[in-house]
Amino acid sequence: MKSLLTLVLLSVSNLFMTFAWYGHLQFKKLPWFSKLGLVGIVLVSWGLAFFEYVFQVPANRIGFEENGGPFSLFQLKVIQEVLSLTVFTLCAVYVFKTEKLGWNHLLGFGLLVAAVYVIFRKW
Repeated sequence: MKSLLTLVLLSVSNLFMTFAWYGHLQFKKLPWFSKLGLVGIVLVSWGLAFFEYVFQVPANRIGFEENGGPFSLFQLKVIQEVLSLTVFTLCAVYVFKTEKLGWNHLLGFGLLVAAVYVIFRKW
């Protein structure tokens, strides 16, 4: 259960992170947002990043093995990176509609899966 909760919280966190870091590049199409200067955009992004942390911190606390969770620090970080790229890719392709998924992306994701395997493997 802690594994699943950690993954869900990290996924939601990454959704907010993607919109905080990259959403403003697309939201300029909205009339009210396009009038904001850089300081306004930074403040909106900070507001979104707050919610990233609202989900990220509990995910790491719940998932960390020294708090009774199933994951080591390295495992949490690798999970975070894979989820981050997965959520970003889904947003870029289906929400922002600025990118097309290519073979090189799929190969890169395959290498990330290999990284997950290596990090989780007990040698």
